[in-house]
Amino acid sequence: MAHADIGGAMIDAPVLDILTREKSNSLSNREWRFRLKGYGYAIKDVAGAQIVTKLPQGVELGVLPANFH
Repeated sequence: MAHADIGGAMIDAPVLDILTREKSNSLSNREWRFRLKGYGYAIKDVAGAQIVTKLPQGVELGVLPANFH
């Protein structure tokens, strides 16, 4: 069962920069998620929130800000 602290830990600025840059370079949400895997990150949806995780362990880094939805 997935665990997430939806209260939301803040994502580190360097990681947020990568997410932002790759989102702007992607044509779709699917492509964005694929590109993030190349950096070792993934996005999982939990209870209506998007959680950034570190691959391959799936360690949760924090909740995406609302402007990423």
